[in-house]
Formats: sequence, C-alpha cells, structure tokens
Amino acid sequence: MTTPLIVLAITQGISLIALIALAVIVFALARQIGLLHERITPVGALMTHHGPNVGEYAQAFDVQTDAGAPLRIGGANASGKRSLLLFTSPTCPVCKKLMPSALSLAREERDALELVLISDGPMADHAAFREITGVSDARYVVSSDIGIKYQIGRLPFGVLLDAQGRVLAKGLTNTREHLESLLNVETLGVASIQEYRYRKAQP
Repeated sequence: MTTPLIVLAITQGISLIALIALAVIVFALARQIGLLHERITPVGALMTHHGPNVGEYAQAFDVQTDAGAPLRIGGANASGKRSLLLFTSPTCPVCKKLMPSALSLAREERDALELVLISDGPMADHAAFREITGVSDARYVVSSDIGIKYQIGRLPFGVLLDAQGRVLAKGLTNTREHLESLLNVETLGVASIQEYRYRKAQP
C-alpha cells in the first residue's frame, strides 16, 4: 500500500471514530434533555386573587356577540361544555400573537369546550382585530361590564368555567402552555399549576 493510500485510510478511520463519538454525545444529550423535561413541571397560567375565586359560581351575563347573536356567559351551560373566557384587547400585542394558539386549542377541544373572546372599546377596533387574527368563527363579545366583574387588570387573561358556571381555573395566559394549564388543573385537582408545583415540592 502506497503512502497516500495509508494516509487516506488513517484519515477515514479517524473521521469514522469522530463521527461515532459525536453520535454518542448527541444521544447522551438528547437523553438528558428528555429527563429534564420530565422533571420540570409546566409554569402554567399565573393566577391572581382578583375577581371570582376558584370554586365560586360566576355571575351570569346575558349579552350579544358582536355579530348580534344572544349569548349567556356564566350560569348553567345547556351544551354541557366548559367555557373558556379569554379576555383580550385589540391594542394588546400578546393577545394578537396568542389568537392562533387559542383558536387551535378550541378546535381540538370543541367536543368539551367553548371559547368566548371578551373585550371592550370601539367596535371599529374589534373588526380590524378580527381580520388580523382570523377569529371570525369565535364567539366575540364586546363588554366592559364582564371585565369589571372579573376584575381583569392584565391581558390576555383566561377564566375556565365548568358547565354549571363554577370557576375551575383562571390566570394570565401569554402562551398556549398557559391556556392548556387552565384545562389541566381540574385533572390535577388543584386551583393552579403554581399550587401543584408547591405541593410536589413538599416533603
């Protein structure tokens, strides 16, 4: 074997060993990331202590959607579904970014959940907000009274009601993860993800 061929064989051998070592490292890192993901609990929507408390029955409101359809918010839901009240605003940048996730989640959970978007302000602003965010199929209510009753101070804010109008969960919902955390707290048997994390941390 000539010298160039020997050098080439050695080079290829070193490259193969390096490639195998890299594959082992990537596998090890992926495994560690998976373990960390299992250990870290979700942050969840940050619950506030304003407005109706978790476990209380929220006041019922008979309103109209911006399309003129009658709608009852709170109280017993004839459909037997839970209601996710998502308080938004046309001037809230985070609300605009959250809309695709909220609509997607509502479609996925449509057999057990109804999404209601609640806002206030000039109607012209809401028409533009609908067009930008693509919420044409969602129930959309413009009412300051509901926001005042729930004492909404920051947006976007979600309130989950059961079929009887009882507050199951509530909190700031900046991401889809936050929205999903509202749906999960009933299953976990807690008022918020923060309470769940606190309980897990106890000895």
